[in-house]
Amino acid sequence: MTAIAPRFGPQLIRLLLVTAVLTVGLLGALAGTASAHAALTGSDPKDGAVVDVAPREVTLTFSEQIAMGDDSIRVLDPSSKRVDVAKMQDLSQGGTVRYAVGLKPGLPDGTYTVAWQAVSADSHPVSGAFTFSVGAPSATTATVPDQEAGGGLVGTLYDAARYISYAGFILLVGGAAFVLACWQRGASVRPLQRLVVGGWVTLTAATLVLLLLRTPYTGSGKLGDMFDLGGLSDVLDTKTGAALVSRLLLLGAAALFIAVLFGAYAKRVTEAEAEAEAEAESEQDGEGNAEAGKAKADLAFGLSLGGTVVAAGIAGTWALSEHASTGIQTGLAMPLDVLHLLAVAAWLGGLVSLLVALYRVPDIERAAVRRFSRIAFTSVVVLAVTGVYQSWRQVGSWDAWTDTSYGQLLLVKIGLIAVLLGAAWFSRRWTGLLGEDAKTAEAGAEADAEAGVKVGVKAGVDVAEETAEEDVAEAGTAADPERAAQLARQRTALATARKKRDRDADTERSGLRRSVLIEACVALVVLAVTTALTGTEPGRTQEKEVSRTGTEAAAPAPARPVNLTEPFDTGGTKGKGTLRLTIDPAGPGTNLMHVWIDGPDGKPMDVPEVKVAYTLKSQQIGPLPVVPERLAAGHWSAGNVQIPMPGDWHLQVTVRTSDIDQTTIEKNVKIG
Repeated sequence: MTAIAPRFGPQLIRLLLVTAVLTVGLLGALAGTASAHAALTGSDPKDGAVVDVAPREVTLTFSEQIAMGDDSIRVLDPSSKRVDVAKMQDLSQGGTVRYAVGLKPGLPDGTYTVAWQAVSADSHPVSGAFTFSVGAPSATTATVPDQEAGGGLVGTLYDAARYISYAGFILLVGGAAFVLACWQRGASVRPLQRLVVGGWVTLTAATLVLLLLRTPYTGSGKLGDMFDLGGLSDVLDTKTGAALVSRLLLLGAAALFIAVLFGAYAKRVTEAEAEAEAEAESEQDGEGNAEAGKAKADLAFGLSLGGTVVAAGIAGTWALSEHASTGIQTGLAMPLDVLHLLAVAAWLGGLVSLLVALYRVPDIERAAVRRFSRIAFTSVVVLAVTGVYQSWRQVGSWDAWTDTSYGQLLLVKIGLIAVLLGAAWFSRRWTGLLGEDAKTAEAGAEADAEAGVKVGVKAGVDVAEETAEEDVAEAGTAADPERAAQLARQRTALATARKKRDRDADTERSGLRRSVLIEACVALVVLAVTTALTGTEPGRTQEKEVSRTGTEAAAPAPARPVNLTEPFDTGGTKGKGTLRLTIDPAGPGTNLMHVWIDGPDGKPMDVPEVKVAYTLKSQQIGPLPVVPERLAAGHWSAGNVQIPMPGDWHLQVTVRTSDIDQTTIEKNVKIG
């Protein structure tokens, strides 16, 4: 930060801090919107179904291809003990994705819980649970973890690593492209070297973290499992694991590219410039400079070609494992996704490189700024074309722009890019003024040279200053080496201060720095939204699920009557008997209820009072009391029992056999 002009340093720090806070807040806000691609579309038995006979197996059907292991489907009895026995079977055929797991024979009556977990084709984990009952619902059901797959601390760390990996890719690819295509002398500039190397280190570290977190992210959710070698071995067999390993291998090739770029190539550039200056001073024919320039051009071509291949390969590791690899037209979507990522890196990574150069390298050439302006414009055109296609492919319809989380996030991204383009427009204006300023300065210098006034005076002053400094330095060297070193440091500080003064006096360059800084800050937020989009279920898939859910809701399965038989004992004389209750049709609306009381001998047993109440605890409805009429000895009935909605209702039947002896039978029944 020492090279930042004093009047811009505090502004830069404040703006970057505000942007960092906004980015972190936006990531936190968007974390809840992320969802996976595949979804459970059906099951046998269905969710909430009551079957007379225990099924031999449980079958699950999904909307798209998923990856499952032998332990991905668990069936639990009311006491949370597992009752699935055989390995999972893949029953998928054609476009139907279906899996099944066998059950133990002779399961007793009660409510069973099916918990499942898998990995969607776009690398995101999915999970869920549902219940079915054999005979009649039981009072207790198995408990499953509330946390969804991919959530909690592990999910937060995984999402952060994904964001950091995108940032590292942009700095690595965009910084290298800026050096090769815009400012070749930047290969020997230390701040740009640190930027590109930092991008490589960031992407490599984030990729390793993603690989280690993959096991708990798609499995147990426990952070300690990231060091499970068995789980890591399983991850390597998946599409996402293969993509992450391929990325690490390509980063090895990228390390060699960086070494050549900032080693041999930087040396070639420096030598070519030195030879050009020497030949210009000696008025030679330029043969040596031509040879050095040709060698530099050949090396630059090789680096450009090899770097493009490596960068495209790294971008392909995202395209092969995320949204582009699923859905429609994958053969076209994946290469366009690679092109989209490369354009993002060239624009945003070059933008950060330009920002670093403007603040840390005061003497960056105007030609380099103009070259980047042209590259940025081309990148924006590529982004627009590929972005329109991706939006059509992922959103699916106009309604999905506002009705789905993916469409809403995409609207936010488009708005931010509009702000980014506005800042870029100002940057292009400042870049144009830089060119005009260069011509004006050149014309002014020629006029001053012809007049022999201003230039001569300034040159005389500069020569006098330099001569005085050299005399003092020589005297100091002869007298005291320490004093000579001190004077050398002072001379360097004076030269740096002179460069800062000249830079601050350049109004156009200062304006360009401010506009580029705003662009970089907005780009951070755009990157956060883009990361959230990669973890959000596309609008086209969300609409399919909504349509499917709406169809199922419009045509529900027919209700089945509820039959309940329970013994009771009020504790008094003749207090034992059996309660039989029926609810028909056991659906929302009007129902017919019959209650029979039988004695120990099986004959009708007359009792003073029978009361019934229904409670839907999940919706905090009830208790809804029902007082049936006595039709005959041991037989009561209510013909207008109103049940407002389907669900697991808690039924309470109170039987009184004397003035003081009574008991209440409680059961859960499925309505609808």
